[in-house]
Amino acid sequence: MADYDVTVIGAGPAGLAAALAADEKGKRVLLVERAARMGGILNQCIHDGFGLLRFGERLSGCEYASRYVRMVEAAGIETTLLTFVTRVEKKDGVFHITLVTKDGVRTVTSTALVLSTGCRERTAKQVGIHGTRPAGVYTAGTAQYYINILGEQPAKRVVILGSGDIGLIMARRLTLEGAEVLGVFEAKSTPSGLTRNIAQCLDDFGIPLHVSHTVTRVFGDARLEAVEISEVDEKMQPIPGTAQKIDCDTLILSVGLIPENELAETLGVTLDPRAKGPVCDQNYETLVDGVFVCGNALHVNDLVDYVSESGASAGAAAADYSGKARELAELTADGGFLYAVPERLDTAGDLSKTVVFFRSREVREKSQVSVSVNGETVFTKKYQRLKPPEMERIEVDLSRVKPGDRVTLELREA
Repeated sequence: MADYDVTVIGAGPAGLAAALAADEKGKRVLLVERAARMGGILNQCIHDGFGLLRFGERLSGCEYASRYVRMVEAAGIETTLLTFVTRVEKKDGVFHITLVTKDGVRTVTSTALVLSTGCRERTAKQVGIHGTRPAGVYTAGTAQYYINILGEQPAKRVVILGSGDIGLIMARRLTLEGAEVLGVFEAKSTPSGLTRNIAQCLDDFGIPLHVSHTVTRVFGDARLEAVEISEVDEKMQPIPGTAQKIDCDTLILSVGLIPENELAETLGVTLDPRAKGPVCDQNYETLVDGVFVCGNALHVNDLVDYVSESGASAGAAAADYSGKARELAELTADGGFLYAVPERLDTAGDLSKTVVFFRSREVREKSQVSVSVNGETVFTKKYQRLKPPEMERIEVDLSRVKPGDRVTLELREA
């Protein structure tokens, strides 16, 4: 008999929701977190806009996290903080998990595993910026940690590369703390962040946004002294002769997030190259039986409310895991989509309210999303506008799907 019915790795918003959902089904749950406190990245998010769907009110990230942490504590769920998972093996249908804690190394066993490990930021070296390696080059999350957690101001004159939501929020935050944000530069021809963040964080503070521009070089030895900005073509390649030098002491990078799935890969979990997370079914179970995934470890979400939703669904499904063989059908999305999740459907399970998350590949006006089974349309929804930065959610009745059926998500002009 395993030590736990469900082990949840990662106590951010997805992991907290997963642990609660499994506990509510009367299961023995272990919640593992590598940081000193639960809540994940929300602990450094002091801006509001969280919880509109989950709690029906505007909360800061800290408030949202604290509500879930209090629920976990009230439920008496066993947690282990400052704990790293160094190895996971599946033997005879049971997961053997090696934990490194402040008290030493221990191994626990679990019937089911929920991966809620979140995502990480791309760095300067991952986007090909040339030059030296001076101080003053930060990811947006690191700059946020300096200001909101450590109470330190890391910048005076700032250039921000990338118009992702964290970068936009940090443009406002740095301005409020007295720094001069010289501009936000985006290599794509359209912004990468939510429309509301562009309005509230840039337009309201007069911070310029330059699309089709990127940072090609940094200058400085001990500290950043300047950056080189170049225009880019439709393939996002720098255009010769367009470079300009901007004096600054700080470069903030908001150039994308990557689901953190090193543990999933050690278990042989198949990853979707489009969503960058594990391939899963409607219950968030991966192609490795007994391994579930949720939150930003599956795909990068816009709203924490959706992160918690997937966590709760994954936790409940993990609690019900019995090892019974699944009968899978494939859900595919055409080229109009950047990705769609889930990629598989367990036809032996409940498909009457299948939730599908997707992003369009390009900005599209007056579009229609349809779902078909073996060529027969079973669901349609029209959109006035679709944008890659804004994730969409649909709920579809796919209870008719049988093993081997072709389920297709299509995007067409309305």
